[in-house]
Amino acid sequence: MEQWLIFSKLTILIYIGLVYTYEDSSNIALFIISFFTYICLNIAIYIIKKSILQYVIIFLSAILTIIAHFYVEPLFILLFAMNFYEFTTVFFKKKFILYLFSFLPFPFPFIEDNELRLFYGLAGTLSFTIFFIIEKCTNKFIALELEQDQMRKDIQRLTRNLHENEEYIRQSDYMAKLEERNRLSQEIHDQIGHSMTGALIQMEAAKRMIEIDKEKAAELLQNAIHISSEGIEHIRLTLKNMKPPVEKIGINKMRLFIDEFTVKNEFTTVFLHKGNIDIISPIQWKVMYENITEALTNCLKYSDATFISVEIHVLNKFIKAEVKDNGKGIDKLKKGLGIVGMEERTASLNGKVIIDGSNGFSVATLLPLDKK
Repeated sequence: MEQWLIFSKLTILIYIGLVYTYEDSSNIALFIISFFTYICLNIAIYIIKKSILQYVIIFLSAILTIIAHFYVEPLFILLFAMNFYEFTTVFFKKKFILYLFSFLPFPFPFIEDNELRLFYGLAGTLSFTIFFIIEKCTNKFIALELEQDQMRKDIQRLTRNLHENEEYIRQSDYMAKLEERNRLSQEIHDQIGHSMTGALIQMEAAKRMIEIDKEKAAELLQNAIHISSEGIEHIRLTLKNMKPPVEKIGINKMRLFIDEFTVKNEFTTVFLHKGNIDIISPIQWKVMYENITEALTNCLKYSDATFISVEIHVLNKFIKAEVKDNGKGIDKLKKGLGIVGMEERTASLNGKVIIDGSNGFSVATLLPLDKK
């Protein structure tokens, strides 16, 4: 704002100086004094930060233009409008009231020359236009700064909440593991431990009875074998119940990775799956996971995309895992180590990788379905 005001005043000053030098330079010393005094006063306006002193200097600058109008050069009155707007813009909310002074020179009856009145009206209009535009831009900049500050605060708040949520998730995960360990320990103690203890007691008794009563000893050993068999079966069932199904591990791992990828990067990522995912083998999940990871990394590096879709579709004869974005695509594909690695992994399962860069970029992994 200050640069525009200084430039506008300097333009009018240069015009006054040129006209004065061309028409009448008889009192050049007084003109130079008035000229540079006005410059010094207006420089001081933007150096001094105390508002009251600023208004005093603006007022003195306006008085100087009136005095110079009478005793030095009549055109000095053209600068009055600029100082007038600077002085009164704080007190008037409706700026168009000030605009009247641009066209109505009657507040200055000492302006007798009609041509000078016209110039004063034009200078006043120019001053008002500059002030109006500067004020609008300044208000807009202030609003943008406030919005930016609010966005910065929101980002800080969201970041803090995210860290708190991450800490909460870590604590929850830790507590879940502790609870599961405690449950497993209690179950082993209550059931498997009791079974093994009972079997051990039976075998100790059989050891003592083996020379006294062989039949009784054999019966005790048989009981120990039976108890041990039940304990082993219980261990097997416990471990089986603890181990999640393969398909749940695969789909949850995939979903977790895509969610983390979406949060860390400025992409809208959609994950879909169709068909019976229960029949996907662990090695197929591994290949699809690695290929999808590589494809998403390539999207992040090269595609300039804003939207990515990841789809796993189990069909009748094969499994299709596709990553597609809305980026710039590519006309001629140059295979790097990433794509070569995808093809090698897929080929190890007799599958195929299909890449299409005509409409965005698409990487599809096709794996034959191993029907049992």
